[in-house]
Amino acid sequence: MDLDLSPQLAKKVYGGDGGAYYAWSPEELPMLQQGNIGAAKLALEQYGFALPRYSDSAKVAYVLQGCGVAGIVLPEKEEKVISIKKGDAIALPFGVVTWWYNKADTELVVLFLGDTKTAQKPGSFTDFFLTGPNGIFTGFSTEFVSRAWNVDDTIVNKLVNSQSSKGIVKLDPSFKMPEPNLAHRNGMALNCEEAPLDVDIKDGGKVVVLNTKNLPLVGEVGLGADLVRLNGNSMCSPGFSCDSALQVTYIVRGSGRAQVVGVDGKRVLETTVKAGHLFIVPRFFVVSKISDPVGLEWFSIITTPNPVFTHLAGRTSVWKALSPQVLQAAFNVPEDVEKEFSSKRTAEEIFFPPPN
Repeated sequence: MDLDLSPQLAKKVYGGDGGAYYAWSPEELPMLQQGNIGAAKLALEQYGFALPRYSDSAKVAYVLQGCGVAGIVLPEKEEKVISIKKGDAIALPFGVVTWWYNKADTELVVLFLGDTKTAQKPGSFTDFFLTGPNGIFTGFSTEFVSRAWNVDDTIVNKLVNSQSSKGIVKLDPSFKMPEPNLAHRNGMALNCEEAPLDVDIKDGGKVVVLNTKNLPLVGEVGLGADLVRLNGNSMCSPGFSCDSALQVTYIVRGSGRAQVVGVDGKRVLETTVKAGHLFIVPRFFVVSKISDPVGLEWFSIITTPNPVFTHLAGRTSVWKALSPQVLQAAFNVPEDVEKEFSSKRTAEEIFFPPPN
């Protein structure tokens, strides 16, 4: 069966005055289901409040735009209230309760990518809301709720039925939400735009890798991630994950071309990618991208907390490790062709600036 790896845009699932929730469907992007990966996006308008919920999947959240406040309750621990802004990555282990709030006049947009092996439906996140018309306690009888909370039936009715909005609400501007605690960010969030660079190629591109060293919680999530910025007209070396990890890529900004090659050297994807697109590279398949003049930036999760990649071009490629005789025999070319090949790309690593 042919793989459909075509990039897709998210579609709105629900929302109102306070904002909207979007998701990628495994029916439209089959690799989500095959790879057990979920992808969604939350967009909050000013004073938008995403009601407390927990999910059936561990995730990495990445703030695409704006700034705001997030509340995160780890199992059996206190609420962590953190400030969030563009470039922040937040590891959300399985079972945490979260809420999100935007006080600013700029829309707050948060991307969620995660592993759905524990999910109700492979390739999709299912959120369980604590309040609202679809909140968990709307399904219990008044007797059960009143005994659980130790309040009378009148209070139960007010608590369970007063919130009529589903998922996202718009709060009154005068309502005071909790203030973030700077100390709570430690170990909870990492700003990928401000973190030390793991790769920095002049005129080529930059990479920040999210792993257990700079954000230990990703170990509990079971995912690694990276933010890649490719300069205009530059190329990202063809490469693959050599530890059987799946790579799920969201295009943050810019545009460019992507090619993916799979089994038997067959090109399985050749496409233009642009901001808002999500696409998935299957295990061991080789991917390469060339940016348009505006450049290309993407955020990826990899289905292992400390991913390892093999590159097939550049100074650190596998070609540079193979002996000249092996290259001649493998390519079936004379020595002069092998020498010409081996003399190239001896300085550039991973990213290749535009040709002169």
